[in-house]
Formats: sequence, structure tokens, C-alpha cells
Amino acid sequence: MKVVTAEQMRELDRRTISEFGVSGEVLMERAGRAVAETAERLARLSSAPDGPVRLFAGRGNNGGDVFVAARWLAGWGRDAEVWIAGRADGIRGDARANLERMKQAGVPFRELTDAAEWGRVAGPCPPAGGVLVDGLLGTGSSGPPRDPVAVAVRCLNALGERNRVVAVDVPSGVDADTGTAPGEAVVADVTVTMGLPKRGLAEAASLDFTGSVEVADIGIPAELIAAVRSDTDLIATGDLRPLLGARPRAAHKGVFGRALLIGGAAGYTGAIALAAGAALRSGVGLVTVLTPARMAPIVAGLAPEAMVHAGPETDAGTLAADCLGGRLGSPADFDAVLVGPGMTTHEETRRLVERLLRECRSVLVLDADALNASTGRLDSIRAASCPVILTPHPGEMGRLLGIGAGAVQRDRRAAALRAAKETGAVVLLKGAGTLVAADGRPLSVNRTGNPGMAAGGMGDVLAGLVAGLAATGMTAFDAARCAAYVHGRAGDLGAWRGSQAGLVAGDLIRELPAVFGEISRR
Repeated sequence: MKVVTAEQMRELDRRTISEFGVSGEVLMERAGRAVAETAERLARLSSAPDGPVRLFAGRGNNGGDVFVAARWLAGWGRDAEVWIAGRADGIRGDARANLERMKQAGVPFRELTDAAEWGRVAGPCPPAGGVLVDGLLGTGSSGPPRDPVAVAVRCLNALGERNRVVAVDVPSGVDADTGTAPGEAVVADVTVTMGLPKRGLAEAASLDFTGSVEVADIGIPAELIAAVRSDTDLIATGDLRPLLGARPRAAHKGVFGRALLIGGAAGYTGAIALAAGAALRSGVGLVTVLTPARMAPIVAGLAPEAMVHAGPETDAGTLAADCLGGRLGSPADFDAVLVGPGMTTHEETRRLVERLLRECRSVLVLDADALNASTGRLDSIRAASCPVILTPHPGEMGRLLGIGAGAVQRDRRAAALRAAKETGAVVLLKGAGTLVAADGRPLSVNRTGNPGMAAGGMGDVLAGLVAGLAATGMTAFDAARCAAYVHGRAGDLGAWRGSQAGLVAGDLIRELPAVFGEISRR
């Protein structure tokens, strides 16, 4: 989904109203309904599923979105109350009309103009486990928030330590174009942005404020969006839904592809087992795992739905380079091949990767030690006989490019684009704000996921998911984008059901069916 500046979005809104006859009130109604749906969903996933929602409103259009959201939430039976930063008599236009509708619906609200008033209402409520909605400032604001909004931001952040926070369009205090916060800013768990994602939401500077980013379809005409120029996309459910079409009623497992996962070594069994678990949940028809002989019984026990083959191994307990063939068949028999999780950088690993690059005809995913084995051999990747997906973390990316991990992190965009250009591969650069790059395409940015995913095994789950999705028939680029979003969203669901602390890779595998269902239903 194209990333736009705040000015581009204002122009899209204006043209939607003036050229297509969609009123501002209708756009606001759709925006507010989307915010309400997200707040309700987050509430139901929290530790207090019947808990209250407190909505913080400014006096501009974001406040109008909040008034609509509060009306919907109250209509669904949720305990909703609006806290307005300032006097309501200063509210005008569509926001005013929706304030009046909210009043008529009987939704309680308060007008709070100074720190003392905010302190009195925020002290005892809401209790831990509720949801807060930030609609204080919108995309038109600039500079640090000023009182009474600044006081409201501090109050919201204090309460946000015990409650989930949903931001409307952009977190208040964050610049919509740069993602920077020149002063105090709201720290959100989810940002619901309207129409198209704003450029600041795709910038690394906003990572500490936005949480997961969702895009609300408010009805901007497709022909207007098509005319917008942008060099960056944000991965959104609207992009992914067509890739996850309905499964034919008469389908069988052979229809949905075959994935081959190659990995594991003595002491590193978990990596390939986690990758297999994720691939099995990707929608692929069949998953085959090739792992060293002494590891095979363990992997088979951890992933019983997979067909586990015991491969010849080296004295070090790694797969031998001649492990392909025999009962396993050829890589050409599979729709996608993953190599790398838990393999170590043994010389035979390097030879096996080189062989796959020469002989594979389906999508080939190079992960972990397959990437390390390719250091200094970018020409081999470019000369591959098949589409290739690289899934490096910053350290692996740095080794591939001959630079340090710090240099990668200082300009992740440049590193991802350079790697895609030099290898001809699809590059999925892992980390906060995962990037998917392919030469000649706009850079894709993923904004699902959370810090709880900074734990071992998460990358193995992602690699298995990429391979499984590619095996179902997706292009390499689409499989990488879809996997990045779904992986992060699974991490978000796991954290929202419990907490970021204690989140482990296996939790994401269990959440995958729910994420696919969520995408399909929207």
C-alpha cells in the first residue's frame, strides 16, 4: 500500500469530496468506525475483555474520529467515555456534527483544560487492562504539543503503562512526514491510519511510538490512489487478502504445493523444527524436512505432520553436501526450498548451498547459515537458476555486503536496496520495521511486530513461513511481504493476549491460523 505525505493525503481527501461526491462526514464516519473496531478487538484480547475504553479527543478532525468511535463502542455495549483536551465550544465542522451525534447517543464526555483537571479524572480510572484511544492531534500538527494537549499526552502515556493504546492516524506529537517527535508524543500499541499510510509511519524514527500500524479503508477512490507517486509501500491486509484466496471445496493436499526445508545440526535441532512448524501452518499442502540422521527422530517428534528425512552427515553432525537425491528426490520436485536454519557454517554447508543455487528451479530461501556460507559470493546468488529470497538479520546483511551491522542499522533502507540490486534476489531484512526489497520495485515496509519478538527462534519461524507461502504459489516478492506481515501480526496477537515479556517463537506458530483468518475476514 502506497506511503504518502500528509499533504498528498489531504489532497486525496479533498478530491474524494469534490470530485466523487463523498462528504467529509462520511469519511469521518468510516474512520471512526475503523478506530472503534480496533479498540474493541484489542479490548477483547486484553486481560480485562469487558474493560472500559477511554478516548482522548482534540478539537480537530481527529477528535471527530474519536466522537464517531465512542458512539460505535457505546452502541456495542462497551463502557466508553471521551475526555476532550480543551473546551468543546471550539470544535467546528464535521467534528462538531459528530460531537452532537455522540451527545445524542448518551456517551459521557468531559472537557479538561489544565493539569489539575486531567489529574482528577485520570487518577482512579481506567483500571489496568482497559483500552485508551489517542485522537488528540492529527497529521496537520507540527512542533511539540502545547497545553492542554501536552498535559493530555503525559496523562495518556502514564495510563498507557497499564492499558493498551490505539492512536488515530498518527500518534499525537509524531510528525506525519518524518516520524520524529520534536517534543512529547503518545506511545501507542496500534496506530490506525486513514486511507493510506503516512510517510512518517514507515520511518525508523517513529518505531518507538506507533506500535503495529493498521490501514483503514475509508473509501478513497482507486483511480486517485493509482495516480499517487510513491517509492515506498507499507504492507497492509488489503495487499495480502487477494493472495490468500478461498480454498476450493474439492481441493487436496497436492493442490497447495510442496515445501522442502533443509537444516539442523548437532546442538541446533530447534531451528529447523520451528521452521517446519511455521511452514506447516502456512497453508502449504506438504512439508518435507531434510536434517542430519541423528537429528531426524527429534525433529519428527517436534513436527509430526512433516515428512522428515534423515540425511547423510559429516563428522561434525552437519548435513553432507551430497544429501540431496535418493528417496528425498530432487529439489526440482518441490515448489519452494528453504536452506539454512541451524546448519552451522561447515564447508559442506557452503557446497550444498552452491549446489542448490545451481540446481533448484523453484523459489529458494536462503536463511541463517546459508547466508553466512554465501558471504563473499554474491555473484553466485545473482547467477542462481531460480528466484531467490534472502532473509538476513543486520549482522548477516553486513557480512553479505562487507560492512558492519551498525552500518546496516544506520541506513536499513539503503542496505536492503543495495543487496537486492547486487544479488537480484528478494531481500527480507529482519528487525524492527522489517524491509522487503526487490530491484526495480518500491521498498516494502512492515510495521507489525513488537519488542517481545527479540528472542531466539523468531527468525526460524519467519523463514519457514516464507518457504511455505512461496510453495503455495506466491511469487518470491509476495511470499516475503506476506510472511513479514503475518509473522509480526502473530507476535502482536501473542503479546496482546499476554505480554511482550515471555513471548517465545512457538507462541507465534500457534497464532498463525488466527492471523490468516483475520486477514481473510477484513
